[in-house]
Amino acid sequence: MKLIANIVAGLSGAGGGLLQTQAANRPDAQGPFYAIAGCCAHNAAAKRCTLHRCVFLACVVLLSMTSGVHADVSARNLIIDDRSSGTLRSTLGPEWRLFTDTVMGGVSTGDVDLHTHRGKGCLRMRGDVSTRNNGGFVQIALAPGGDKAFDASKYAGVELTVSGNNERYNLHLRTAGLWLPWQSYRADFVAEADWRTVRIPFADLEPYKTTRKFRADRLERIGLVAIGRDFKAELCLASIRFYAE
Repeated sequence: MKLIANIVAGLSGAGGGLLQTQAANRPDAQGPFYAIAGCCAHNAAAKRCTLHRCVFLACVVLLSMTSGVHADVSARNLIIDDRSSGTLRSTLGPEWRLFTDTVMGGVSTGDVDLHTHRGKGCLRMRGDVSTRNNGGFVQIALAPGGDKAFDASKYAGVELTVSGNNERYNLHLRTAGLWLPWQSYRADFVAEADWRTVRIPFADLEPYKTTRKFRADRLERIGLVAIGRDFKAELCLASIRFYAE
């Protein structure tokens, strides 16, 4: 209401007030408020415009703009990490961590570092994936909610901006309903040499070693994984976010 009052005050001033002045000083001025200011200033001089008409126009435009902002907020993507931290810490707060199959007796090796690739700052996972000793993975992962489950139920899926060595990688999501360390919900993607954006809908996730349905409101971990075969991994992540429909 205060904003409306300020607009009304500007419009009801001499010749359209502040908005008129701004419109006069900016030949390139565009947008609904400048249009109203110009209209009111012109018609006021011709004595064909009333204060009520200006107020009405201002309120209509303000309501339309406000409703648009609210719609944008409700549908906005949520950034998990855009690499603006300059550290292993994600934009959400939790840090990325490296895991390999050595925790289960495997011999895969890997590392994670900060890197710049083709003009973009990124988090880079590299390693040698080996299936010896029943192993076969290198992974970077974070817990989006820290030590609590994260509610991502108002989003449709995960969007990644990635580059790599033209190998296939996995997105693994774990929820609070899973107990065994190998259980997850999975989808794969190819990390090409050029940067590309990949969208993975929650609806496309495949349950692995579990019969439980995926619960986006109980998300505990997000992992990017090189898995399942002997190969050299090199995956660069420039951004990751939850996206809405």
